[in-house]
Amino acid sequence: MSKVKTYLRKNDRVMVMAGKDRGKVGKIISILTKRNRALVEGANIVKRHTKPGPNTRGGILEKEASIHLSNLMLICPKCTDPVRISRKILEDGTKVRVCKRCGEAIPTEAK
Repeated sequence: MSKVKTYLRKNDRVMVMAGKDRGKVGKIISILTKRNRALVEGANIVKRHTKPGPNTRGGILEKEASIHLSNLMLICPKCTDPVRISRKILEDGTKVRVCKRCGEAIPTEAK
């Protein structure tokens, strides 16, 4: 499987656009670039049955499973809507992500 460039970054707020958690909003915990997937806080919760170990208790744990990047849309901090993103190169040579709806630059470390 090939690695695909993505406009999403860790700590971005995204909305799930497809699947059982469609419409949920969460923060990206991590991005799995080789698998084109991301972990989103509070979305795609699955149950894992674990055996007790020497330092851990056994039981049923709930945790986030990965979601394909194509099912996520970035939420613009200014518009507060899920938007498409373009890239723009500034005069000083730095690349920024730009909201297609309002035209505002989206900071790399979104809150």
